[in-house]
Amino acid sequence: MHCPFCRHPDSRVIDSRTSDDGLSIRRRRQCPECGGRFSTIETASLTVIKRSGVAEPFSREKVAAGVRKACQGRPVTDDDLALLAQRVEEDLRGTGSSQIEAGDIGLAILGPLRELDEVAYLRFASVYQGFDSLEDFETAIAQLRADHARDVAAEA
Repeated sequence: MHCPFCRHPDSRVIDSRTSDDGLSIRRRRQCPECGGRFSTIETASLTVIKRSGVAEPFSREKVAAGVRKACQGRPVTDDDLALLAQRVEEDLRGTGSSQIEAGDIGLAILGPLRELDEVAYLRFASVYQGFDSLEDFETAIAQLRADHARDVAAEA
């Protein structure tokens, strides 16, 4: 790590702390040449492999933007979308893989979106899963109803 003050090519780690969200490490460093102190933040990269084979960094903003379209006209706030994107990222990082297929991101979105808003879930699922007919919608709605019935029975 280059010193930002004198550009010396090395530094010594004085202290390391995990961030509150647990996704990054803050390191306090000191330059052995000039004695200057500075902080660095290290995060593990998460790479998305698109269908075309192109790799790009994971973006919470892209997740939120994709889901935002499904949530148009629904009572879903930008904060709700930010939390959903954060949860999706945490789930993907929890797999332990540094490279994620684009399709796996869509699957990771479905669960949290279903909990957030079922209409938005159906809209997103219809595009993501390629619903071709009314029967596809009827099957998805029947599954939602069955899950509701199971949840009500479990609460009773």
